[in-house]
Amino acid sequence: MIQIKSEREIELMREAGGILDMTRNMLKEHVKPGVSTHHLDQLAENYIKSLGAIPSFKGYHGFPGSICASVNEVVVHGIPSKRKVLKEGDIITLDFGVIYKGYHADSATTYPVGHIDEKLEKLLKITEESLYVGLAEAKPGNHVSDISHAIEAYVKPYGYGIVEEFTGHGIGRELHEEPYVPNFGQPHQGPILKPGMTFCVEPMINLGTKRVKVLADNWTTVTIDRKPSAHFEHMIVITETGYDILTLLKKE
Repeated sequence: MIQIKSEREIELMREAGGILDMTRNMLKEHVKPGVSTHHLDQLAENYIKSLGAIPSFKGYHGFPGSICASVNEVVVHGIPSKRKVLKEGDIITLDFGVIYKGYHADSATTYPVGHIDEKLEKLLKITEESLYVGLAEAKPGNHVSDISHAIEAYVKPYGYGIVEEFTGHGIGRELHEEPYVPNFGQPHQGPILKPGMTFCVEPMINLGTKRVKVLADNWTTVTIDRKPSAHFEHMIVITETGYDILTLLKKE
């Protein structure tokens, strides 16, 4: 069952999203060659706690980190490690969540590490653009799959692989709620969008094949062909006229 959030719940989720965005802005300044993913994880955990929130991911189904730090061919759920040190030309996705006063926020961004080649620049650009193309369909009366179809239709001409095993999701008191929000599919299917619904939209787009596999740690998910993957995600609420992003600080 898809929960409709009250105004108070939406405001708490907006506050959680603001903490997440502040953390994201802090972290991106540290994404540079020579930095370990463990260091980024520690920075995030300490900063989130300093703002009165809790990292959503730490201990979630046993996940050991406060952030997912997914480098190059890692699609999602990269475990932070002292041994994984960023180098020039890498890309890294920082995917993380916060809990504030009982409500979750969740978002992901893929960053270049120093200078990256043109193929990777384009992958990041198209993946981020596909998120906003999908969000343009997030409005009352549309179906969840209208978002999914818009993302797929935008990405397909570029020949990239669209990950199917992992999807966007509802969010609120739980990190993962209904509905699922795939990044592919036919339009005009699934639940109808209504004001007060809150969920995450998160295209995961691969430079090569769409096929992925989970490694022996049961978390780290990589592309089968070991080509890089990009991932952008925002948490939104459906409004009376469209959508509002809850994981961006409101500009005064």
